[in-house]
Amino acid sequence: MHDKFLHMTETPIPKLIPEMAAPTILSMLVTSFYNMADTFFVGRINTQATAAVGVVFSVMAILQALGFFFGHGSGNYISRRLGAEDVENASRMAASGFFLALISGAAVAAIGLALLEPIALALGSTPTILPYTCDYLRIILLGAPFIMASFVMNNQLRYQGSASYAMVGIVAGAALNIALDPLLIFHFGMGIAGAAAATVISQIVSFCILLWMCASGSNLRLSPRNFHLRAGDLLEMLRGGFPSLCRQGLASVAAIALNVMAGAFGDAAIAGMSIVARVTMFANSVLIGWGQGFQPVCGFNYGAKKFARVREAFYFCVKTAAVVLVAIAIAGWAAAPFIAAQFRDDPEVIAVAAAALRCQCLTLPLGAWSVLTNMALQSIGKPVRASVTAASRQGLFFLPVIAVLPKAIGLDGILYSQPVADLFSFLLALPLMLSTLREMGDGGSADA
Repeated sequence: MHDKFLHMTETPIPKLIPEMAAPTILSMLVTSFYNMADTFFVGRINTQATAAVGVVFSVMAILQALGFFFGHGSGNYISRRLGAEDVENASRMAASGFFLALISGAAVAAIGLALLEPIALALGSTPTILPYTCDYLRIILLGAPFIMASFVMNNQLRYQGSASYAMVGIVAGAALNIALDPLLIFHFGMGIAGAAAATVISQIVSFCILLWMCASGSNLRLSPRNFHLRAGDLLEMLRGGFPSLCRQGLASVAAIALNVMAGAFGDAAIAGMSIVARVTMFANSVLIGWGQGFQPVCGFNYGAKKFARVREAFYFCVKTAAVVLVAIAIAGWAAAPFIAAQFRDDPEVIAVAAAALRCQCLTLPLGAWSVLTNMALQSIGKPVRASVTAASRQGLFFLPVIAVLPKAIGLDGILYSQPVADLFSFLLALPLMLSTLREMGDGGSADA
């Protein structure tokens, strides 16, 4: 563990960040690819099935929000404690985050299954989409404890500087999902339920592999003996995890609002926006993976009070990410109709998806500053600023915009809502992070 501390606090930043980020980028790309594979194979069934996957996406966002709450909440604390070479408290927090996620996942599954149809309707299902949504959602909920606990272990391993261990579990599960999709959907005739079963089976396999990885090398062991519900630990988890809960929870609320507003323009509009959600998730996975490589470096060095390295790492990541996102945005704009056509052969769905994708390409590069700002603030323990930036994109800005624009300009309002929210989110994150960097330059740090 001491060797890991020296590596994280002394290796040159241009060498360390790519080393930490390579496995996380691969993990994110593969995960996003299998999410797109679900949409691709389900798209071979019909438009309603494609739309149902988009409706259930909001539930997946809730599971991810809770998993990230416990994973980032414990992980941020773990990285700072390891930066201070305090292994005992780091181990206790690791166990607490993991077991709380398992318990919470079981509770979510029980509530969701008991209220399945009302939840499906509340998420934006139309009468024609509802049967597909229920078939898909029912099976996804059964895997909720494993899905949430896998997010926790993945993040804890990253924050310990063991991203390659996390990558093995995530990539193995994603590859299995891609292989199972066509087998269960078509060969065994399970339809959309087969896509859900493929997801849950792969998540259980990923869970088992990640659990094994946590018991390997110098990683912190997830022992029940270390699981103690202490008020101080819960407060630290809240401080570190609440921004993630805001970000991912509001992403779920935003997805529901988007489906409800798009439903007024027909099933094709919901299906088209579902496709765009998966494609943009794939594009953003590069940025998220890059940022996830930055987070343990940020946390370790902040805990070790090496503020100059934190600033250097942030600017290095923003500049590199901006260049890559510009290239992705140009390619996405040019190939938008072709990309949309790969998921559904319905001309109306393709038209909506292509137009929406091009709109989102306009503001994609701004995420280099916005997303990395949120990750940095969260990693250094600035809960108020991190929560504000986390809530801005899908909450503070997107929800008001999606409520107003479609009523004012029709379907175009659906297409423009996310780019407008992205622009305002960037304008908010810019001064917040600049002031934080100045504070670190002065050698001090504010609680917020």
